[in-house]
Amino acid sequence: MATPASLHPATPPAISGALAVVACAVMAVSYVAVLYAPTVILRFPPPTSLRTFLHRRFACAAVASAASALATASLLRVWSLSDFADMLAVFGVRKDHLFQAVVIPLLLTSLVYAGSFVTRLWFLASSWGSGDEVEIGCAQRLAQWIQAAVADVMVWRNYVVAPFTEELVFRACMIPLLLCGGFKMSTIIFLSPVFFSLAHLNHLFELHQQGCNFMRSLLIVGVQLGYTVIFGWYAAFLFIRTETWKAKPYDSKMTIPCSIFHCFFNHILVHLTKFMDCNLAA
Repeated sequence: MATPASLHPATPPAISGALAVVACAVMAVSYVAVLYAPTVILRFPPPTSLRTFLHRRFACAAVASAASALATASLLRVWSLSDFADMLAVFGVRKDHLFQAVVIPLLLTSLVYAGSFVTRLWFLASSWGSGDEVEIGCAQRLAQWIQAAVADVMVWRNYVVAPFTEELVFRACMIPLLLCGGFKMSTIIFLSPVFFSLAHLNHLFELHQQGCNFMRSLLIVGVQLGYTVIFGWYAAFLFIRTETWKAKPYDSKMTIPCSIFHCFFNHILVHLTKFMDCNLAA
């Protein structure tokens, strides 16, 4: 889907659709395979704590993301672009209309959880005092929350590393490749999440290692694959629709709204899991 060279001399050339699909599949497999490199390939001893385990995975995810970005840049010949801002724009990293691209999708997504938000706010308002006590209580709770969040490795996993590395690989790298491979936008919206969903199949192996029986593991992973596909449809739609200049279809998208939406979705999922655990315990 590259535009004619006479209109945009620096536009990356189109690639074959088969090459685009193969590249996306390799990126998806590599993103997961690299996570096991420290113990399988580098022969590091097993991690002794959750923090060590996740630190290793953070490093592996960063390596896989950088490799995917370099591969995409090479296939699309991004190096031919003279302006560094144009290179970043190929991956959907732009600053124009950033506020609208972030706020509008976030508000749209929040409508789904409006009832939960109102209930939560009502609970907080009824549990606090009034006047100065409210201000002091809010400030103290906010400071405690920030301090706990910065020290919590799971917060970094759910709200920083996973959203930004996954959106870089599965949206910012794959969708431009598929666009330049000649696929229609509607096809890309429904095709690209398949790679994202299949990248979660490793959880089947991990659940089996933890002693979970095969059928239960298959059920858990099957449900996860289902909602990751639906999540991927929406994320791909956001990535493609946050455009402001349609003359260059491969670089008119934005990655940041998808990453923020991914953080928001993870936040809701974490609290939903806690709610389900509490109900099961009760």
